[in-house]
Amino acid sequence: MRLIVTGGLGFIGSAVVRHFAANPEHTVLNIDKCTYAGNPASVLPVSGNDNYMHLQADIVDAALMQSTVNEFAPDAILHLAAESHVDRSIDGPGEFIQTNVIGTFSLLQAARNYWDTLPDDRQAAFRFVHVSTDEVFGSLGDTGAFSETTPYQPSSPYSSSKAGSDHLARAWHHTYELPVIVTNCSNNYGPYQFPEKLIPLVTLKCLAGEPIPVYGKGDNVRDWLYVEDHVSALATVLQQGTPGETYNIGGRCELSNLEVVKEICGIVDELRPDGRPREKLIEFVTDRPGHDFRYAMDISKIGRELDWQPAAAFSDGIERTVRWYMENESWWQAILDGSYRLERLGIHED
Repeated sequence: MRLIVTGGLGFIGSAVVRHFAANPEHTVLNIDKCTYAGNPASVLPVSGNDNYMHLQADIVDAALMQSTVNEFAPDAILHLAAESHVDRSIDGPGEFIQTNVIGTFSLLQAARNYWDTLPDDRQAAFRFVHVSTDEVFGSLGDTGAFSETTPYQPSSPYSSSKAGSDHLARAWHHTYELPVIVTNCSNNYGPYQFPEKLIPLVTLKCLAGEPIPVYGKGDNVRDWLYVEDHVSALATVLQQGTPGETYNIGGRCELSNLEVVKEICGIVDELRPDGRPREKLIEFVTDRPGHDFRYAMDISKIGRELDWQPAAAFSDGIERTVRWYMENESWWQAILDGSYRLERLGIHED
């Protein structure tokens, strides 16, 4: 297949690129703006391959997106490019509207115009997979889970911008018959994740012996999905999914933030003991504004219709992840040497 992957230097996008570009039968064009979270080192395992290309471009540039899609002539577009950190959306929501809403619109229009020119057989085979988040559904109480029919109730600038992009993607299918599939995933973790996110942040704080900030009481609950499981789900959706459908993707692993933090502390203590438990570094800090209490995903549909299930147990995935950060200091040190210093974002103080 000829695949366009947007956001392929980011955390999930780079995992998608590494997966498909490792197969010489595929040709992958990675469109990535190279923002702070886009790291060329994340695709080094495949960057020298003849079947991999990178275009540094902003998906908001409609004319460039149209010419790029026309010239590359993809069989599918996997759209992962997004501003994705809730705390940053609190500090600067404008970038989230531009990339997540306007950028998605530009891509959908480019895909639609290109798709209209294809012969019938290629039209039937073409797919536009729009990758989104469980955060569009809002927050759950102590019970229940999000399904594909759960009403949207986003509560942050980030999740609102992703909700808008989801609605656009579905509208381009229903109005123009573009073969769009939407996926909504739970919290991802794994190697190559930018260290502003919880798991790499806590890992690096542990290694540095620095205070570990935990929002509120640490009782906010997330469903954790190992990134390689997410990639396998997206590959399955691309190959077998039905245009116009939505598929929830999750790890069936609900844990509170505090449970995750303590798990990481224990792993670092075991692998690199320093004389005192890393749990002593935990500091409870003022909660994030509008912090959703709990997310949980009902993934029965993708299991039933596409025969997909997550494979990684959290205990295995989190140990592999922590070990990766310990063994790949050059990757994250280059980030810390730049503009990001593990500081807290999204405090929103007047």
